Amino acid sequence: MAAATLAAVTVLAAPVISQDPAAILASPVNSASSRIAGVHEDIARAVALNQVTPEQAAFLEKQLVRRIQAGTQA
Repeated sequence: MAAATLAAVTVLAAPVISQDPAAILASPVNSASSRIAGVHEDIARAVALNQVTPEQAAFLEKQLVRRIQAGTQA
């Protein structure tokens, strides 16, 4: 489950365009739909690699999607 969580955290992070730490704040934010698609891909990969069970993956994906969607409404 740790691998899936790490993969999800990686997906949720905004891309860094510049190595300048101040530029991170100006980085474009991924859309909710692209973040959710990335979570789905990473979770599917974790299941394929037997890192999590399909049940664990479904639970984790549901939680992450809910958090992403809640963040877009704020």
